[in-house]
Amino acid sequence: MSTPLTPSIASTIARRTLLGLLHFGVVSCLIGAVMGVALNGGPIPVAFLAGTPFDSYLVPGLILGLVVGGTQLVAAIMLQRRHAASLLWCVVAGFGMTIWVFLEIAMIKQYSFLQSIYFGLGVAELILVLALLGIAPRLVAPWVSRGNRVSGTVEG
Repeated sequence: MSTPLTPSIASTIARRTLLGLLHFGVVSCLIGAVMGVALNGGPIPVAFLAGTPFDSYLVPGLILGLVVGGTQLVAAIMLQRRHAASLLWCVVAGFGMTIWVFLEIAMIKQYSFLQSIYFGLGVAELILVLALLGIAPRLVAPWVSRGNRVSGTVEG
């Protein structure tokens, strides 16, 4: 017999999912930063930077690693430690990721399916924060009615 998911279990699942997404974001940003800084973009042609303020992938790689990856890392650490400002940092990380992808597409005028994945990552982080804040509780517990969500009980 399975036990029904309660709002607290749903919140735990949402928190752990958010933590997993943040860790994925950190690793991805670090890999991208290494490719940008050490390998000058790796397989990405430098010609994509034509018309941008950059001659190489050094500065974009540093921004990706330190700013975007850094906010993902800080958010993950704070969420893991259940710090009071953790969800604020998760919002910063989510918006940072989405803004990075938006600016990347706008500047290089090239599209890769990876940009959709990372834009989706940022959006998913933001959605999970909304759910954890109780602003959109149905995102983590769609089967729980509002009255039951507030009282913390689930009727069978």
